[in-house]
Amino acid sequence: MATYIPFILFFVVFSTFFSAINTKFSEQSPLTITMKGMEKKTGLHFYFHDISSGKNRTSTTIAQPLNMTATASFFGSTSRADVLLREGPEPTSKLVGRALGIYAFASQHNAVLLMVMNFAFVDGIYNGSSLSILGRKAIFDIVREMPVVGGSGVFRLARGYALEKTFSFNLKAGVAVIEYNVSVVHF
Repeated sequence: MATYIPFILFFVVFSTFFSAINTKFSEQSPLTITMKGMEKKTGLHFYFHDISSGKNRTSTTIAQPLNMTATASFFGSTSRADVLLREGPEPTSKLVGRALGIYAFASQHNAVLLMVMNFAFVDGIYNGSSLSILGRKAIFDIVREMPVVGGSGVFRLARGYALEKTFSFNLKAGVAVIEYNVSVVHF
């Protein structure tokens, strides 16, 4: 019996390395084992609920060109954001985090933003962890891809990408709901 103990112990430890965590909001699976630890791939799916007008704004303009006319581009306009991230597209769905950062119109010719955003999560095992996005966002593309350049907490040393797609947009109310699918590799 004593000869089987190392085998059983190895099996228990080995199987825990390959367990996966799956919920509606996220899916996590092991990718590789290195000398630094086990690398995991995590997929996140959530909705960005932005309100740009009214008393409960989640984003506001902090800078804009001095000589902006009706025919001029928004080049240089910059906004700050503190936007709710929810599990679903409904405004009453479960809160999973906040998007904190800035974005600026970075092209003189197209509707292209420079996004500098941190997704700070408040749900489950991701509570207190964040992902950092820094990249180009072409507003009128059906699907926009931006790089994930880092993270903290559970997402320490993260790298990957975020795909976003407009779920709904009401110009008159100033409300946009953006669907995010994020894929990251981390330790």
